[in-house]
Amino acid sequence: MDNRARRRVFSRWTFGIVATATTVIALSLTGVTTASAADRASFAGAVPRWATAANDAGVTAADETVEGEIYLPLRDQAGAEALATAASTPGARGYRQFLSPQAWIQRFAPTKADSDAVVASLTAQGLTISAVPASRQYVVFRGTAAQIGSLFATTLHDYNYSGHVLAAPSSAPSLPAALAGKVSGLSIDQAKLLTHTDSIKQGDLPAGANALSRQAPSPSAIAAQCSTYTGEHTVTAPAAYGKTTFDTFNCGYVPAQLRSAYGLDSLARSGVNGAGQTVAIIDAYASPSIVKDVNTYSAALGEPGLTAANYSQIVPTPAQFVDQEACGFPSGWQGEQTLDVEAVHGIATGAKILYVGGFNCGGGLDVALSKILDNKLANIVSNSYGNLGEAIPDDALKGAQNLHIQAAGEGIGLYFSSGDSGDEVANLGYASPDFPASSPYVTSVGGTSLGITKAGKIAYETGWGTAGDKIDPTGTSYLSPLPGDFFGGAGGGTSAVFTAPAYQRGVVPASLSHGFRVSPDIAALADPYTGFSVGIRPIVDDSTLAVGDFERDTYGGTSLAAPLTAAQIAVVQQATHTAIGFANPTLYGLDRILPFSFRDVQPQNPTKALVYTSAISGNSYLISLDQDTSLKTTRRYDTVTGIGGVTFGLLSLLAAGRH
Repeated sequence: MDNRARRRVFSRWTFGIVATATTVIALSLTGVTTASAADRASFAGAVPRWATAANDAGVTAADETVEGEIYLPLRDQAGAEALATAASTPGARGYRQFLSPQAWIQRFAPTKADSDAVVASLTAQGLTISAVPASRQYVVFRGTAAQIGSLFATTLHDYNYSGHVLAAPSSAPSLPAALAGKVSGLSIDQAKLLTHTDSIKQGDLPAGANALSRQAPSPSAIAAQCSTYTGEHTVTAPAAYGKTTFDTFNCGYVPAQLRSAYGLDSLARSGVNGAGQTVAIIDAYASPSIVKDVNTYSAALGEPGLTAANYSQIVPTPAQFVDQEACGFPSGWQGEQTLDVEAVHGIATGAKILYVGGFNCGGGLDVALSKILDNKLANIVSNSYGNLGEAIPDDALKGAQNLHIQAAGEGIGLYFSSGDSGDEVANLGYASPDFPASSPYVTSVGGTSLGITKAGKIAYETGWGTAGDKIDPTGTSYLSPLPGDFFGGAGGGTSAVFTAPAYQRGVVPASLSHGFRVSPDIAALADPYTGFSVGIRPIVDDSTLAVGDFERDTYGGTSLAAPLTAAQIAVVQQATHTAIGFANPTLYGLDRILPFSFRDVQPQNPTKALVYTSAISGNSYLISLDQDTSLKTTRRYDTVTGIGGVTFGLLSLLAAGRH
């Protein structure tokens, strides 16, 4: 393995540039400008903002294979956006008048002739076509740097990006004018391969932070035993926040505890458990042991298992997996898939689950989403992944957003995790919400820290943002001022690209939005120190996909919050006999007139803290909650938890009246 490959595998997910909102907005989302040559048109929006002379590491090897995407324009962009808005907005003419996939494609999708022309131009250059969806909105292709440079009249360079080495065009790529007229944007860089899962295993830290496992073992005199419920175990630790006695970290809540805490038990007794609903889950690659793992886990907990009647999947074969090193390998995504499936199944026990795996973490995820949209295989989709802020080219942002518009027009709700690195300053050098969660046509799911009592009630709930302060070996002091180092927290903040959607007006303070989209929209459990127990046989060999022994781990991250929320929406849809589709206009509308429909997640006073002891190093830490970088939890809307968590008191009454 050469040095560049090693950097790609082992580099941290950090960026070291500073970009301003003005710079981001200045790049056109359509990206098409007139080239100096009369017979070509250039695409300025295809050049990443990090592809600068200061980061330039030289010309990309001519034979290096690079994935690209060409985006085709919708035939009626304004009409598609109007349909998406009207169909999702209570009281609007056309509310919930969704189109079938076939009708949407016939009305808005690019023509087959235009798609065929793009494909022909790529194949004529010797490029390989990876996928063209039925909606014809894009073409995913692969080719060498030399082939791509020749077709697009540019040269690919490698750029150092805080440890990553990424190929990107060194100048605005262009196409012959006749072909460019059929194209809305290009993606011929490697930024999309930085898409990552938003899950954190207890004891791990998000990319860019100092991992606990790298800290020298210095076991403290304090040894915290995990608790199965809040208050089961306490320890005495150095004084903090006016206390010396603290609850210990959570062993990992099981599904029954979360159903109880979220108020779903009474609904379940009425037969409301997500039955009749299908929740789709998208991740990269596929776990070879998912059904066996879930069923072993469920049997141990007395939960129903997966069968052919309630679980199915559409996945590439292992031979079709590509870009494994850049994407973190199948083993890096296996825990995510397992977490997502067990979370949905644990909350909505009666719902069907469809897993659709991408052949990589770039264009493969777009293809996976299109398979669902173009056939309406589900009307709820959980997506537990994101990019680093909005640091992908504007053409790619626009191309992805058109898929979100299609989903809304068809009545499909997309739920995206908001991220695990707070405001992303540590990774990017500037504050940014993660994309796709910052898209105005998806529901962005933030995170909370959640305490559950022995009786299954909520003991406390606050914003997920954990900081850890190491306790010295004598157990008498902390090694740094409280609250210590940032360990992870929900992503959120103000987009620098997407303008404020109408549904956020009057709920999101102008002091936060400044006229732009703010995320997240809603929240659920995400803190790994008050996390969720997962059962898995981890992949031990990525080349053979061999797995090890079954084990139980505790996970968190907004990758947990997204499937929990998707499952709760399945329960809502069954209870109300409705298909919500894109939920944000409904969620924000409810918040205006029935704010008790949501749990308003607020700071704890005094600050809530837990004691955690690492099973790896023996080190002990005080974990302070609600410490999410510059993002603050406040009364009503905030950039950690949005409008809050879903409650089910009203639904319980509705369901009781129907049974």
